[in-house]
Order: sequence, then structure tokens, then C-alpha cells
Amino acid sequence: MIALLQNHLLISSLAAWLAAQVIKTILYFVVNKTLDWHRLFGDGGMPSGHSATVTALAVTAALDEGLGSPLFAVSGILAVIVMHDAMGVRLEAGKHAKAINELMGMLAGDSKPEEALKEFLGHTPLQVFFGALLGLVIALLLR
Repeated sequence: MIALLQNHLLISSLAAWLAAQVIKTILYFVVNKTLDWHRLFGDGGMPSGHSATVTALAVTAALDEGLGSPLFAVSGILAVIVMHDAMGVRLEAGKHAKAINELMGMLAGDSKPEEALKEFLGHTPLQVFFGALLGLVIALLLR
């Protein structure tokens, strides 16, 4: 258990994720004037928690092990894949879910539609950028 608490990669990544989720929840409250606790653990939104997490992981690996290390190579490639996926497939899936939910609502009329699909799935490039920036800052601060 002590080894886990001393793992810089794990602590940095989790701290970046937590910071992104808290910021995301606060921003949602400010914009929508309603507190949605699901945002604290949910996907999508500003900033990207996925991007913050993998960026903090890659930056911490670079700082701890060096840019030439296998650990940095693996975490760097993982970061690129996760961020690309968040802006691509997951963003499009969220758009599809929103369109399907709207269609189901129109078809249901006065009756209650089936359970709505989850719309907050992916991220815009700006959300990914600010998530990555947050991950970088958290990794440097915890250094």
C-alpha cells in the first residue's frame, strides 16, 4: 500500500483526473445554474479528464524516467491514442446519441420515451487541449 502512495505516475494521473472533474462540475454549475453531481464522475465536458490524466502520466514519466525511456514511450503513445479517440469516435457517438434522443422524444409524443442515451461522451479539440494543459500543469506542480 505504501508503494502505491509513493507512485508518482499514479498520484499525478489521479490528481489531474480529480482536478479536471472538479473543474468540469464547477463550470457546468456556472453555465447551467444547476449542480449536477453526475458531472463529477461523468465523461465529456470542459476540461477533458481523459486528456488531463494521460498527459499527467506522460509528463510524469518523462520527468521521472527521461524522454528516451520505454515508460515515456508507452505513456506518450497512450496519451495520443486516448486524446485522438476522445475527439473522434467518442465525440461522434455523443452527437449520434443526442440526435437519437431528440428523435425518440419526438416519436414518443406525450408518452414517456425509453431511457435516454448518454450524450456526454467525447470532447471537442478545445476541451482536449485544456485537459492536456491541466495534466501538464498538475504533473509539474507535483514534481
